[in-house]
Amino acid sequence: MTGPIRLYMTMSLDGFVAGPDDRRGQELGRGGGRLFTWLDDRFGDGPSGQVYAEASATGAVIAGRRTYELAGRWGGDHHDGVPIHVLTRHPDDTPPGSVRYFTDVVACVEQARAAAGSRAVMVHGASAAQSLLTAGLLDELELHVVPVLLGAGRRLFGGGGPVELDLVRWLAGRDVLHLRYAVCR
Repeated sequence: MTGPIRLYMTMSLDGFVAGPDDRRGQELGRGGGRLFTWLDDRFGDGPSGQVYAEASATGAVIAGRRTYELAGRWGGDHHDGVPIHVLTRHPDDTPPGSVRYFTDVVACVEQARAAAGSRAVMVHGASAAQSLLTAGLLDELELHVVPVLLGAGRRLFGGGGPVELDLVRWLAGRDVLHLRYAVCR
């Protein structure tokens, strides 16, 4: 049995995953750092610790190229040496170590599933999430909703048709609500 392809994304209550002007040196945009204060509780026994432990147990990562680059390529290791699969339009260099570039979303998901085995595949990045959702390849969304209104920045979702979701779990952490949705097919 294979694990789900699951988006893990922190967002503001108004749907932004980064503040305005996200770029190198200001990776989360203006005010975007506020989205990740919930990670202060990631090693505790509470809901945020549980969610963080689950994310850290995933077997592969799929990310968009922009997210991968802004994250400093995670130094070549997102967590525990799991393979990193990067969706890109321009695979213009040779990726390091266990990183692979893909221009085809289906091939990317197939390789990530094979690498993860029975564990979940972690998805990062708004563009990657939108590509997988459009292709019908995203199984679940784990959204960490922080009670802040950024007002502008990079939106997680935009355009596209309606997608039905089924709430399968919610956990209230200190200053964050962790919501897991299954994508209805």
